[in-house]
Amino acid sequence: MTTEVIEQGECDAEELLDRIENGTRIVVRTTAFGGEHDVALRYDGETYYCDTPTRLHRHTDPDEMLQCIRKHGYCEA
Repeated sequence: MTTEVIEQGECDAEELLDRIENGTRIVVRTTAFGGEHDVALRYDGETYYCDTPTRLHRHTDPDEMLQCIRKHGYCEA
């Protein structure tokens, strides 16, 4: 699995989903609570993962993952 580091808002949600479904682990650099944090987005073929500094979100449906990406602002607005 390859890893790609991007800045928050650099890609749209569909592009992020496409990249992780094709085997790329995406690390999104985010700014929250006065500091920078990395969030890892990945897919193992069955489950989508959104690994934040405080919580691991798991989704089995691509639409749920898109909603998570949008809700937390990892994609461009």
